[in-house]
Parts: sequence; C-alpha cells; structure tokens
Amino acid sequence: MKSMTGYAFVETDKNEMTVSIEIKSYNSRFLDLSINQPYWLSRLEIKVREFLSSRIQRGKVECTIRIKEAKSNLQVTADPDAAQAYLLAIRSVSQGIGSNDEVPLSLVIAQEGVLRAERVLDQETYWQRINEALMQAFDLFDKARIKEGHNLEKDILSMIERIRSSVSLIETCVPEMEKNFKDSIRQKFQDMLGNAVDEQRVLQETAALLVKYTINEELVRLRSHLDSIAHEFSENPAPGRKADFICQEINREINTIGSKNQLLAVGEAVIVCKDALENIREQLRNIE
Repeated sequence: MKSMTGYAFVETDKNEMTVSIEIKSYNSRFLDLSINQPYWLSRLEIKVREFLSSRIQRGKVECTIRIKEAKSNLQVTADPDAAQAYLLAIRSVSQGIGSNDEVPLSLVIAQEGVLRAERVLDQETYWQRINEALMQAFDLFDKARIKEGHNLEKDILSMIERIRSSVSLIETCVPEMEKNFKDSIRQKFQDMLGNAVDEQRVLQETAALLVKYTINEELVRLRSHLDSIAHEFSENPAPGRKADFICQEINREINTIGSKNQLLAVGEAVIVCKDALENIREQLRNIE
C-alpha cells in the first residue's frame, strides 16, 4: 500500500550535462500529471508521461526537469537578404520624415528573421540522460510513498480492530436486547390484562418485534465487510477506491444497528465504531 504523497529530487552530472529531476505528489481522486521541462524538449513529454502514468495510479503529481550544459548547442544563422530589406525599408521611412539619422545595426538585427537561433538536438541522447535520472528519482519517490503507506496501513488496521472489538461486544448484548423486547411486551400485556396474560400471544408479539429489530443480519454483514476491507489492504496494492466503497457499506450497517439499539453498552460501542470508521475514511484520502 502506498501513500499518494511523496517527494524526491535527483541530480546527475555526466558528459558535461547536468540533469535534475524533482517529483512531488499530493492527494487527488484521480491521476493528474503536470510535467515542467525545457520547451525545446517538448517532444519528450509524452515519454515522461508514459513513464509516470504506468507506475502511479492516482494523485496530483508534479514532475520538474531541468538541464544544464557546459557547451551551448545553439546554432545561430543570419539572413543578409532580410537584413538588407529591413535596412532599405527603415531608411525609406527615415527619409520620408526628413530624418538624416543613421540606422543603427542593433535595430536591423532586432527584426524578425534576420538572426535565427536553433538548438541542435539529439532527442534520443537527451531521453537517455533524462530516463536515467527519472528512474533514480522515481525509485526514491516510490520508497517514500511506500514508507508513508506502511504507516497509514498500520493505523487503519488498528482502527479495524477497534471496530471488530466493538462488534464482539455488541454480539454479547444481543441476548439481553431480545430479553428486553420480550419483557417490554409482557409488561404491556400485564398493564392491559393484569395476570391473565396469554403466554403464546407474548411469544408471537416478541417474534414479530424481533423480526423488525434484531441486529443479527447487520452483525453478519458488518463482519463480512471488515474481512473484505482487511483483505483489500493486504492484497490490493492500490486499495483506496474500493476500500472507500466498503467503508460506505460498513457505515450503513453501523447506523442500522444504532437505530435498533435499546442498550447503553451497544450505543457506546456504536460510537466507538463510528469514530474508528471516520479515522479510516480520513486516512483513505491519503492512499493510492
């Protein structure tokens, strides 16, 4: 299990080229990748995205790539014909307004197309260097997420055990709850009929009431959901989404038990379950 939050920074220096990569991530419902890199390497962005998206399932991920080179790979070319055309045009304007000022060279050079600068790029060479640094950075990034995920898992499993313990306590109260139902019905009959109580009628009314208020089915489903969510954390490397759905089912059973409750001990156990479940759901927001 991995946390959605992580951070890593790696800088490599080889063949007069320094490549630095920073990866950081935050909580997000879906995978949201943001790649920041030199504009002249835009064609490599799809490779960086494929690398990260194949290894990360969800979270807001920011990857920043910086490159420094000892030697410039810029190739600058001049267009004398364009420069001559600009010069003649500027002189024509100058003469038209009666100015005798000499046209400065800087003005001509600043015009579009006079000088062109292009980077001489070997995309594959750049990708090899970026890929090497990216693998190192991701390894550190993933280890940080795994470490944090392990801490989250321990906390969540402890919350599951709190719920299990409360469920066990509630189960011990079921006979007392049923006895209270029966005693309540018997008392109502005695209030109306005195000692002439029909025991068979009391049993019938008790059975009908138990059908409505028994919590045995809720307890069975609740234990099943607890087993399911524990299984997700132990077997699913990215349990976040499914575990959140199971939490909704657990919450439904706990609420139903609470609505049928007649005992103080059960009410207190339900509160413990809700508190533990809320802690689980809070932690799930950090899990991939």
